[in-house]
Amino acid sequence: MWLAVIAILIGLAILVWSADVFIDGATALAKKFSVPSFLIGVLILGIGTSAPEMVVSVLAAIEGSPELALGNAYGSNIINIALVLGATVLISPIIIRKGIVKRDLPLLLLITATAAWQLRDGVLSQADGIVLLILLVVVLAIQIVLSIREGYHEHEDDVIVESTDPDHIEPSMARGLVSLLIGMLMLVISSRAIVWGAVELATLWGLSELIIGLTIVAVGTSLPELVSSLSAARKGEHDMALGNIIGSNIFNTLAVVGLATVIAPITADPIIFSRDVMAMGLLTVLLVVLCVFAFMKNRQFGRTSGATLVLFFVGYTAWLIQSVSM
Repeated sequence: MWLAVIAILIGLAILVWSADVFIDGATALAKKFSVPSFLIGVLILGIGTSAPEMVVSVLAAIEGSPELALGNAYGSNIINIALVLGATVLISPIIIRKGIVKRDLPLLLLITATAAWQLRDGVLSQADGIVLLILLVVVLAIQIVLSIREGYHEHEDDVIVESTDPDHIEPSMARGLVSLLIGMLMLVISSRAIVWGAVELATLWGLSELIIGLTIVAVGTSLPELVSSLSAARKGEHDMALGNIIGSNIFNTLAVVGLATVIAPITADPIIFSRDVMAMGLLTVLLVVLCVFAFMKNRQFGRTSGATLVLFFVGYTAWLIQSVSM
């Protein structure tokens, strides 16, 4: 038991440090190549911070624990929006840009609806998994092309001022890559240590596989998203913070579930659809509504929206506990 507690504490400490290194590396590369921060958030942060979910779900599928795989992916999606994004904007409100409302959020909504439709009968076949992986390739291609095209237009009015500081050093590609790789590696290692410790404690307490996936494992594998988004928002990288959440949820739904299903078809407990997938869908719709409202009003996704998302998380957690105790 004490070994599990130590793994959690050390993992959290390393997680906080590695997130800063990770964000610094991503920011350096974005500036070096003039790539929009949102695209960096979707691709590098979104995919990179979803690595723990992918590892856990693939291992769960291989070891014959399909509910852990699904609970991890869908639980992480719920936590990413409700807790991670909610906590991020409570600390530092973010700006909602036109491209996010017109393209990225509807895309996330469509992907979430696809996941719900596939699971409506409680079965995910290998064909379903292949469809999800094909969708992932298509979505990433669309994100790359459109984010770069729109990113330049959205920031074309920005004024670039040359630094007059003789000590000013432009971020090098090598330094950015090293920071990015070290940060990503330590994020994955530290989150795995946290998940291992949490699962060990949960097993000792007698919790079910599904509940472990939806709560402890989902929270543990969402820690990279939480720390990375908070760090990005604190550094003023608002597009990167929101892109991290959207990219992570897209990757969780398409790649994490897709890979796990291709490895082993999944027959899910009906409660996963009626409770968890429905909660994920409602939360995604709520996110779209709040972002559209914020964009139409003043483009700032502020603390009221953040509080609303956090309250949703509290309500879902209460619902989860109640359904377990029944």
